Formats: sequence, structure tokens, C-alpha cells
Amino acid sequence: MRIGFIGLGNMGRHMARHLIHAGHLVTVYDTRPEAAAEHLSLGARWAGSPADCAADAELLITMVPNPRIVEDVLLRGGAAEALPEGALWIDMSTSTPAAAERVAAEVLDRRGVRRLDAPVSGMARGAEAGTLQIFVGGEVEDFRIALPVFEAMGDPGKVLHVGPLGAGYTVKLMINLLWFSHLVATSEVLAMGVRAGVDLGVLRNALLASPAASNFLENDIICVLADGHYDDSFAMALACKDLGLAVDLGRDLGVSTELSALVEQIYRRSKAQHGELAGEMSPIRIYEALAGQEFRLPRPTHAPEDAALSVI
Repeated sequence: MRIGFIGLGNMGRHMARHLIHAGHLVTVYDTRPEAAAEHLSLGARWAGSPADCAADAELLITMVPNPRIVEDVLLRGGAAEALPEGALWIDMSTSTPAAAERVAAEVLDRRGVRRLDAPVSGMARGAEAGTLQIFVGGEVEDFRIALPVFEAMGDPGKVLHVGPLGAGYTVKLMINLLWFSHLVATSEVLAMGVRAGVDLGVLRNALLASPAASNFLENDIICVLADGHYDDSFAMALACKDLGLAVDLGRDLGVSTELSALVEQIYRRSKAQHGELAGEMSPIRIYEALAGQEFRLPRPTHAPEDAALSVI
């Protein structure tokens, strides 16, 4: 399949590479030409503009940071006008239904271009491994056509059709919102516990053995506990953007967002303290300061018998 791919950032560069390895004819575009070096060495074609990337595509994928850039690429960058009639546009960005609808209303609908929204979850390591979860909104028939493409980039068992156009965007925003809320709640609990004198490892084990256990506490926070790594593959600027989109959506829908708004405020405070490029787990540092210690667990002094199955 002839695929145009726009956006070769921390996630998109891996996704585009998987498509090339799967045998698709891939044309790539990014504002940084150097980002495409690996893809060109694998046989991809470089496009000089968004319009050039879309011009011969049966399927155009966008993987860009925010709704404004989605509109820039499709409308002001000319990709929407350049797409052949009958082509399929798949936006895999964390964006909003409103941005896609503006693109459709201005260009796509009159040109017979179909569309899907298909944001992803799984972080940069999932993109690199080809194990992303993909949440797709749109017509079922378009989903079936695109399914082999999705399965080349993600875990086939976690490529889900979640409803009509816009549903993919919504599901992804809700996933991010709940994950960020898990981070803040977990950090607050750990800070209080260790400040009260409970050993961090003992507290975590007790939580994991209780009804309060979570995937975040068991798996995602390991990079902090083991290595002091706050996951700079996803920047605080993007995390705050996603939180803002989620809170705005709740308000638009008339749903109370007190908790979500508080989580957003904490993230924005962390961005101010630690910088826009700091990792998405940087709010944990606020609670480490309140606890009077970093949240670290000691590494084992010797390898366990079954190292492949061990966790901290």
C-alpha cells in the first residue's frame, strides 16, 4: 500500500519504520529532515512538504503533537487538498474531534476523502517494539481496510474499533487523563506513607497486595523507583496539553471536572518547576520533595534465580 507518514517524533519514527519493514511503500515528512535518515536508508521516499507526502497516498497517517499542528499540516500545509479522491486519512495524534471535523468540512468531504481517528497508547517503548494499543474511531469498513496497517505498528490483540468518528480521540484522552490521575494519586500516597515512617518498598508491596493495586504502581513507576528516570520520551508540555484537552472536553460536555482540573494544575506546576521538556513523570518530584526523600528502591545485590521473571 502507498502510505504517506507525517510526523517522525519519538513515537512516529518507530511507527513509520514498522510500516517500511512490513513492505509498504512509505513516503515520509517531518519539519526536521534529519529525522528521516533511517527511513530513507530503509527505502522510504522523502517528501518536501505535507502536500507532497499526501499527493500519491492511498492512506495518509499523521502523528503530530497537537490539534493545531494537525490543522496546519492538513489545511495550511496542503495535505488535505493533495490527497487523491477516495484516499483514507488516519490521524494517530492525540487530538480532538473538532480539529478533524474542521479539516473535513473545509476540504475532505467535498473531495471524497475518508478518515479515521486512531490515537495510540503504549509510550515510546511500545512504538519501538511494535506493541502499541490503537483506538480507532470511524466507519467499520474503513477500519477493516486499515487493519493490516494498524497491526504492523501495534499489538494485533489491542487494535480496537471503539465507535464512530471521534471515539478514538475521546478514548485516548480518557486513558491519558486516568493515567495522569493515577500518577498524582500514587505519588501523594507514597509521600504520606514514607513521611509517616513506612519503608517505601514495604508500602509499595502492601499496596500491590491490596484492592488499591494498579498497573501504574506495579509497572509504570518502575523507571523512577529503579533508575530515577522520569520518562522524558513524553514531555511535560505534551502531558499538559493532553490534560487541557481532556478538561476542556469535560466542560464542553457538561461533566464535572474538579479532580481532573486539579491534576492538570499539579502537572502545570511541575512544568513550571522542571521545564517543558521534563519527563511526564516529573510531578513525582513534587511529592518526593514533600516526603523528604527520592522514591528509590535498592537494586538486588545478586541476580535472582529467574531474572527474566523478576520485578522490583
